[in-house]
Amino acid sequence: MGKRVVGLFAGIGGIEAGLAESGFEAELLCEIDPGARAVLSAEFPGSELVDDVETLAGLPDCDVLSAGFPCQDLSQAGRTAGIEGSRSGLVQKIFELLDSSASDPEWLLLENVPFMLRLDKGRAMSVLTELLESRGYRWSYRLVDARAFGLPQRRRRVVVLASKTSDPRPVLFGQDTDWVEPEFADQACGFYWTEGNTGLGFVVDAIPTLKAGSSVGVPSPPAIWYPSTGGICKPSITDAERLQGFSPDLTTAALDAGVRKGFRWKYVGNAVPVPLAAWVGERLTSDCGVHSIDLDSDIDNQKWPDAAWGDAGQRRTVDVSRWPVQASLRSLADFVTNPEPLSERALKGFHKRLNASSLRRSEAFDEALDYAVASF
Repeated sequence: MGKRVVGLFAGIGGIEAGLAESGFEAELLCEIDPGARAVLSAEFPGSELVDDVETLAGLPDCDVLSAGFPCQDLSQAGRTAGIEGSRSGLVQKIFELLDSSASDPEWLLLENVPFMLRLDKGRAMSVLTELLESRGYRWSYRLVDARAFGLPQRRRRVVVLASKTSDPRPVLFGQDTDWVEPEFADQACGFYWTEGNTGLGFVVDAIPTLKAGSSVGVPSPPAIWYPSTGGICKPSITDAERLQGFSPDLTTAALDAGVRKGFRWKYVGNAVPVPLAAWVGERLTSDCGVHSIDLDSDIDNQKWPDAAWGDAGQRRTVDVSRWPVQASLRSLADFVTNPEPLSERALKGFHKRLNASSLRRSEAFDEALDYAVASF
């Protein structure tokens, strides 16, 4: 039998699918959304599924407890209510379940948005690390970018690893690279067309972070500008699934639960990239040696760094990058195989919002937009 994982707030199983590549088996998965649960049922047919973490009486024995706990109250694009908001406050339930369990998992694996490092002057991280330390956990966290794992998506996530019996530092910090931006002949550029006057998220040869929603209430991925042709498109839902490391059409299982097609974007946008979780799984099952990273300074709890660790009240930063590895990265233009053109309404609405904003962008980008709008 492989190592066992229990996944809380499992979504469509990005963490668990990645861990499965290193031999972990999903013992139990908890997810309240019926569409996402239908995806889990199709992907993990042998796993027990439960729907509400609030009614979960206890945890089965497991080696890893994973939780991409709800980020609505932590996201910069969300309500920013903090870790004690109505949704993100569910992190407390994780520790209640741990407290009532007969045995502790060897590892606790948490994941969330990078904004949690600075939200409310660092309170979110302060609360989380206090919850860990008060129960005797040693913890480490690292901000990582999905591009490190071969996905042309600038998706940054905080990975937290904690244990009462093992040292999480060599797992998260034992690999590091000097990221080198790849150069491709056709450098397609990703940007947010659903924001317009608040932020472009402009990035070369990648899309900005896939999100569950947008400021204009449209569930859709970022757009892609092809400078060589002037074309402006967006990835299809199957492209979006692949940009998270899933198989194309994974989320069609949600339609069997009666949810609307648009919810597929929500499920993909909320997911953890599978290759990121696969990297963690590979590290957990490898001999990572001992911690030998040079330590920096004590942590200012109002300015949490990109990487740090803590043990029994001692908290230190670690000087590592956001790219623990550098997997072979395909160009965005080559990766996206089913681009869909933006509609006239979408493009004109974005064009109007952008022109009314003071956002900085290149003259060539403005010219391409002007031409595309005039072409309708």
